[in-house]
Amino acid sequence: MKTSNFALRLQPTIMAEAKALAAAEGVALNQLINVAVAEKLAIARTQQFFERYTRGANPARALEILAKAGRDNPPMPGDELPEGWKGWDAEVPAPKAALAAAPSAARGRATRSK
Repeated sequence: MKTSNFALRLQPTIMAEAKALAAAEGVALNQLINVAVAEKLAIARTQQFFERYTRGANPARALEILAKAGRDNPPMPGDELPEGWKGWDAEVPAPKAALAAAPSAARGRATRSK
């Protein structure tokens, strides 16, 4: 990997915080700054990507299309809802692990004496 040198002037308070963060993360200050710049570049590239690919989009039309999705179309084989499905608003049973951790009275069972 080719590297280049650049004299970076930071405000003393920013430098102190950067050194402290690098020490806390167990990395060199140079590595911390490299990662910070790379993260900023990734954010800028992602923003440019979405700006480029949403240019000319029509959100109202997209919502119309989504509202029609699935109307009068039965599910494809394998996409059916599970037997006993009650909908998204139905109460979801607690996972078995949560039930095991709950007191026996909360599970609706009597305590067995040994």
